[in-house]
Amino acid sequence: MATTNDIKNGSVLNLDGNLWNVTEFQHVKPGKGGAFVRTKIKNVLSGKVLDKTFNAGTKIEFATVDKRQMQYLYKEGQDFVFMDNSTYEQTTVSESIAGKLDKYLLEGQNAIVAFHESNPLFVDMPTSVTLEIVYTEPGVQGDRAQSGTKPATLETGVKVNVPLFIEQGEKINVDTRSGEYLGKA
Repeated sequence: MATTNDIKNGSVLNLDGNLWNVTEFQHVKPGKGGAFVRTKIKNVLSGKVLDKTFNAGTKIEFATVDKRQMQYLYKEGQDFVFMDNSTYEQTTVSESIAGKLDKYLLEGQNAIVAFHESNPLFVDMPTSVTLEIVYTEPGVQGDRAQSGTKPATLETGVKVNVPLFIEQGEKINVDTRSGEYLGKA
């Protein structure tokens, strides 16, 4: 058994028979009273997010999670097929676990798939990806100012607001968490 002092972002806790992924944590030592750990945890299966506070040093159970670098191969119906880069074994991950994976990940790109007892728990995509713009309205001369955006369709089909000077065919970096334009690639 480990204690709350061992909590880190990405840790998976086993609380009351459910698996919870730690998305944020903060060790707090107030001037009065005992120290505690404030966490934001997300249920691995349902996606429900909770704020939970633990007393410092409390024993908790960490779940054994195996994170593997895998290559996204293709989408089959509502499922995503991944291949382990070291064993070449293929794994199917349901859309409820993978989330909005196909919005930002192209076939052949890598992601980290977390397993617990050989069952896929969640998919960690890179925080940013480079994608090509397949369609956007042309920028007008004089529209090169700092502000102002226009919609652009990326090669995955997702629409992103980009600055007016960005042209069709350019590659851009996109934040996979928020879907925001980060800059030219």
